[in-house]
Amino acid sequence: MQHEVKAALELLDNNGRIIVEGWARHPYWQYDRNKIKASALRIKEWDYYYILSSDRAFGITLTMSDLGYAGMFAICFLDFKKRYFYQTDALSILPLGKTGFPFGSDEGRIFFGNKKLELNFVYAGGVRTLSFKAPGIVDADGNTGLEGAVILTQTPDHESMNIATSWAENRKAFYYNRKVNCMQASGGFTIGSKRYEFDPARDMGGLDWGRGRWTYKNRWYWGSASGYLDKVPFGWNIGYGFSDRSPASENMLFYAHKAHKLEEVSFVMDKDNYLKPWRFESSDKRFEMDFKPLIDRSSSVVLGPIKSIQHQVFGEFSGKAVLDDGTELKVENFLGFAEDVLNHW
Repeated sequence: MQHEVKAALELLDNNGRIIVEGWARHPYWQYDRNKIKASALRIKEWDYYYILSSDRAFGITLTMSDLGYAGMFAICFLDFKKRYFYQTDALSILPLGKTGFPFGSDEGRIFFGNKKLELNFVYAGGVRTLSFKAPGIVDADGNTGLEGAVILTQTPDHESMNIATSWAENRKAFYYNRKVNCMQASGGFTIGSKRYEFDPARDMGGLDWGRGRWTYKNRWYWGSASGYLDKVPFGWNIGYGFSDRSPASENMLFYAHKAHKLEEVSFVMDKDNYLKPWRFESSDKRFEMDFKPLIDRSSSVVLGPIKSIQHQVFGEFSGKAVLDDGTELKVENFLGFAEDVLNHW
């Protein structure tokens, strides 16, 4: 359990299986789409960003994904004071990898655009420039038409959550994932004539970068937060339920851009009402949080054999987190999210 990888290596062997499963503080595994032993219909590639402003109580999420049979793209505006969100989605049919996701998570460019939305992600030299547009998005005050750009920056020694695991029922089905927390956010966006601006001294964003070949039916739980705790960059990534996690979990704290590994974390929620309070507890007693939901960003898609039911719930965490050296951090009303997602695809 909890095998740490500490040096660069290839992700897959010539049979399409992960060479070494485990977790790492840096993206040591080298991904090559051409080594995957599966139809292009089964390969999944995605980049998802969240950027949240805790004190001004707004945020935005940006999604680009190529799932083989379809590309799914989304921009979501969040207003935490008014408990309001507005999302615009777009699809591409049978992209089969042609969306053009780079093999690495630190360099490259991805673009998608149609009448509903535009997304342009450019990565270079520790800087991620995210440009976006969605003419149909409306804020809670009735302003219409979203457009903007956000810049996220990483320090050279920025540690992140990296995991490479497979499925017990099919070892050629795999999940290679990087979660980058606590990136300083600058820039912003307008909706109509109203400006929403991020301040790098107060606001941060996170990345969910993934590549893999999945099995057909999966249900996972994921939570993340990025912000400042007493002026120090702080956040976490927690989750389970997706692939065989015997070699490693993806549970990790981040403090001053350094990773602190946790054991198992359980999510307790009311699945009949996701806006009721949640509870989180780790098996090592180092992560104990109450969660007050503010917005349930829910969606449900059923298209023949394809089904996706998602509850991404944004809210405030309060409790304690304990670093590797035993330092206990007190957390109060810390903005983040947790989700319960069921997918058949």
